Amino acid sequence: MAKLKKLLAHWLGIEKQSPYVQNYFYAANMRASIYMSIVVIVLEVWMIIRMTRSIIEKHTQYKFWENVDSYYSNYLILLSAGLLMLTMAVRFVTGKQWVRWIGLLAAVFSAPVCVFEVWMISKYKPGAVDSHELQNYVILLSAGILMILFSVLALRKNREQKWENMTVMYIFSFVCINFGIILSAHAYERGEQILTFLTMELFVICLLIWKPLIGFLVLTGSYLIFFGRLGTLVAFNTGTVGITESTQINGFTMWLSTLMFCIANYNKTLSQALKDEHLEKMNAHLSEISIKDELTGIHNMLYFRTEAERLLGYVTTDRESIIYLFMDIENFKSYNEKYGFHAGNEVLIQIANAIETCFKGSLVSRFSDDHFVVLTRKDGCMEKIARISEEIKKCQREVHLELKCGAYQPVGDEADPSLACDRARFACNSIKKHYDRSFRYYDKSLEDKFQLKQYIVNNIDNAIENGYIKVYYQPVVSTETGKICGLEALARWQDPNYGLLPPGAFIEILEEYRQIYKLDRYIIEQVCRDYVESVKTGQPFVPVSLNFSRLDFELCDIVGHLTETVQRYQVPKEYMEIEITESALTDQQDFLPEAIRKLRKNGYNVWLDDFGSGYSSLNVLKDYQFDVLKIDMKFLSGFESNKKTMPIIKNIISLTQQLEMISLTEGVETQEQFAFLRSIGCNRAQGYLFGKPMPLAELRERIRNGLIAVAPEFLNA
Repeated sequence: MAKLKKLLAHWLGIEKQSPYVQNYFYAANMRASIYMSIVVIVLEVWMIIRMTRSIIEKHTQYKFWENVDSYYSNYLILLSAGLLMLTMAVRFVTGKQWVRWIGLLAAVFSAPVCVFEVWMISKYKPGAVDSHELQNYVILLSAGILMILFSVLALRKNREQKWENMTVMYIFSFVCINFGIILSAHAYERGEQILTFLTMELFVICLLIWKPLIGFLVLTGSYLIFFGRLGTLVAFNTGTVGITESTQINGFTMWLSTLMFCIANYNKTLSQALKDEHLEKMNAHLSEISIKDELTGIHNMLYFRTEAERLLGYVTTDRESIIYLFMDIENFKSYNEKYGFHAGNEVLIQIANAIETCFKGSLVSRFSDDHFVVLTRKDGCMEKIARISEEIKKCQREVHLELKCGAYQPVGDEADPSLACDRARFACNSIKKHYDRSFRYYDKSLEDKFQLKQYIVNNIDNAIENGYIKVYYQPVVSTETGKICGLEALARWQDPNYGLLPPGAFIEILEEYRQIYKLDRYIIEQVCRDYVESVKTGQPFVPVSLNFSRLDFELCDIVGHLTETVQRYQVPKEYMEIEITESALTDQQDFLPEAIRKLRKNGYNVWLDDFGSGYSSLNVLKDYQFDVLKIDMKFLSGFESNKKTMPIIKNIISLTQQLEMISLTEGVETQEQFAFLRSIGCNRAQGYLFGKPMPLAELRERIRNGLIAVAPEFLNA
């Protein structure tokens, strides 16, 4: 029943419509009204001229008032309605305000009609004239008054209202139909065709868009009134009172055809309106997500950069008072790992809302992950940051969350938001892990570091191409023999401007800017070349471990590159071993487990580096298969003073034996540490006791001088 009711409402056009669809019909009718009113104006001007010319040529001036009664009044009212409709429609479509003066013409033409109709009504005596004539007097008088009223309303500048336009459209339609009824009734009496009525019906019902029910009522009502009027007249060709049969048949045919067109026109327009509404919603959605952060709902960085550039481009902007803020939530990664991403996302949304509330009126965006940026006025920002910090503390559970904020104030004509955000971010990063500081301005000391950072990012390709990146090797020794059984390949940057750069100066930066894969691919190439050169010159060479970043697997096919390079240089796979840090495996990336399986399947040993640096170490051992477990150097840092160190390391070594893994401890600096590792069954050791990272030439020199011995199985490599 409900479905039938809904279907019936749809066919009658009385179903509830959205504001968009309503406005669509309204705009369509206003555009159609322009064409309709122009046609009516041209026709009425022509008919007035024609009537006037006929009176002059036939010398029937004595019938002037009779013609006014029968024709001129109707012509002028319809002309007025057309002018007023044109005024309203053109102003709506074009927004031009000058057209409102055209509406005055409607008042000018309507005023004499009103005077004449009042005079005719005052002369009316029952039975003296047909009651239909009195009805027409009243209709013309009412229409004339309304024309004058709405002409005056139309003069108000920038005061266009929908109800006024729609009312004028209804009046215009009514005047058109009444005009058709009056003139066709006169024509019927003279034996002429009723084309004026039919034409006006087509104009009103087919050019404008009516709901089917309204169209049916208007069409049927006007036909009933018209044929009721004809029913009292004497047919000129038959002499009988009433409507001829042919007129009835033709009239019904036109009624049905016009009604069908009205329904089809409505449904076609409704279908297009719904399609356009859907497209509008899609465009609005796409527009919104293009500038909004999908998770938090605040603006994204695309919007931030665009608006910041525009703001800084204003001459009225006080550059002395604005400041960029970069906010980072300390320990948020640990919060995610402990409580899950869903809980973490809820916290991010709360923090985003808190930042937007505190910095209301400022430019606020989510930079990435748990990072946010703000462009605001410097005054009062410290108090706002303190309020946000308090809100963040309310969100924390067992994991301590803390707000870190870096600030940068543009200097002079600086207008690059990306660079400004980078500097604010750099200031923020400089105080991470410093629990006594939560805010820092970007200053000269940071500027030097930032310049180095920018230099590294901009020159990594050039450094690789010109050979500024050097491979240093640090020995790995067997605890059983004390001889070298492996090497770790480490990168050093010998720069012509900055001198020798240690890994800490560029590794993290390359990872931050997602360029680390370039360095690691280059290291693979250089190690393979060193192997080939060693073989050709008869120098000993031992297996080399390569450090792979998590981003290597994400940004390129590092496994494919390794395999291709090894095959090209004909390096035995057992001479290339892969180190993957424990922290990389806590990011829950799907591609890492598959990459590790692929490496081991292809014959490469895979090491777990920095074991013990994170709290999820045992989970990693449970979920992944490794060949070598590399124990983090921090375990040996308190060897002499901390009594817990030895039993912990001993148990880790025991665990590796049970898991059938090779154990390797890094950070060995004393003979006592080395002796202890040997005594508990640790397989390998690495540290300054055996040598710092050094160029291959220096390593060979130490081997030749007997300072380092190579395991016998690698002497004939």
